[in-house]
Amino acid sequence: MNQKEIKELIEFLVEKDIAEFELERGDVKIRIKRGQPVAATVGAYVAPTAPSATLPLPTPASAPVAVPSTESEEGLCVIKSPIVGTFYEGSSPGAPAFVKEGDTVTVGQVLCIVEAMKLMNEIESEAAGQIVKILVSNGQPVEYGQPLFRIRTK
Repeated sequence: MNQKEIKELIEFLVEKDIAEFELERGDVKIRIKRGQPVAATVGAYVAPTAPSATLPLPTPASAPVAVPSTESEEGLCVIKSPIVGTFYEGSSPGAPAFVKEGDTVTVGQVLCIVEAMKLMNEIESEAAGQIVKILVSNGQPVEYGQPLFRIRTK
């Protein structure tokens, strides 16, 4: 099951107001459970010995409106996480960050990595401009639709 299929499944479950769902396909097991919003950020939990994950599902009231990771507000482009996972600012521990506040970026430039289900997903800039703010810390769990960067567009 790829990222697009998982995203479509989550959207379908939100639309149909399904609170809990479990799917087994071969040796992959996905369990999605939706509950009340919590104060702490919840990330993806992957069992180290089995390809299984618990993916929190946003409630309809908190579900992101736009899946594409850009939103324009006062000349700023907001890059959002397309998946639930763990945010990494660099390609490996000890490696320099892909970008830092104040850097100028181009469309398609890698900004960070979001690890989900042991897959490293490169998050690319969807706008050219300057990084105004990095909204998450290295190693922090991120939610689907959570803002990661603010870029002042050119």
